[in-house]
Amino acid sequence: MPRYRLLVEYDGRPFNGFQAQAGQPTVQGAIEAAVLAFSGETVRIAASGRTDTGVHALGQVVHVDLAKTWPPSVVRDALNAHLMPQPVVILEAEVSVEGWHARFSARERRYLYRILNRRSPPALLQGKVWHVKKALDADAMHEAAQRLVGLHDFTTFRDMQCQSKSPIKTLDLATVHREGEEVLLSFAARSFLHRQIRSMAGSLVEVGLGRWSADDLTAALEAKDRKACGPVAPADGLYFYGVSYEDAEAK
Repeated sequence: MPRYRLLVEYDGRPFNGFQAQAGQPTVQGAIEAAVLAFSGETVRIAASGRTDTGVHALGQVVHVDLAKTWPPSVVRDALNAHLMPQPVVILEAEVSVEGWHARFSARERRYLYRILNRRSPPALLQGKVWHVKKALDADAMHEAAQRLVGLHDFTTFRDMQCQSKSPIKTLDLATVHREGEEVLLSFAARSFLHRQIRSMAGSLVEVGLGRWSADDLTAALEAKDRKACGPVAPADGLYFYGVSYEDAEAK
């Protein structure tokens, strides 16, 4: 039974998150319905990570096991045909190496957070960026973000409904830079807590606005208290950007 690795892009706005839920539109549900329409097989796909309602993806990776062997290009094109007009696209499809798993073989997940930093609201980017009117100091945000890198107890930046066994995670990368009217935040780690990135992004914006210093961010982290977190950033600006795997086939 071949296992297909799929690279997926989607606009999260119409969906109630990635994970399948009865009676709710989800990205997983859309892909599984497309597989059924294409192959006649009822399947359960596995993903490299879950995304919440309204969160987007540029490089989500999933796998699907099919009873019949198809050329990967046929799988890609057939799924895209059945996914239309929903904003979910299979960018690539390939047969995976033996033993590979979309979730358990992942060694690093990367996220991007987009902030539109200008007075005027977005027209073309509505629902795809966080609009912050007041000027942000991206350099101060980047400096403060380095306080979050490394092994920490991230309880402060952990959603109350998080189901992870431990709040202790290693953040491999946290960068902030400006590109024109956008301030872009990038994060990488093997795994994240529920809403950790949106929580960190919201707190870093407090730094960018001059309300917090880098020391204030450190104090919030060390408090290990959800109440110490800044405002949680909205889902609009968050993108699942990519995944790296133990088989060195980066996606």
